[in-house]
Amino acid sequence: MTQIKLGKYKHYKGKFYEVIGIARHSETLQEFVVYKALYEDKNFGKNALWVQPKTCFYKKY
Repeated sequence: MTQIKLGKYKHYKGKFYEVIGIARHSETLQEFVVYKALYEDKNFGKNALWVQPKTCFYKKY
């Protein structure tokens, strides 16, 4: 599978995120991209952390 580079990415909708690492689910071992929103959101606050399955990450960034 493609390696994900740590660093800043621009989402196709225009906002910026920073990929901070790759995590694995403790039971399935599925890989997830861990990233931080580089903006403030009224629902989630400033610099919210997110995870997304690694297999889906390149479809959106």
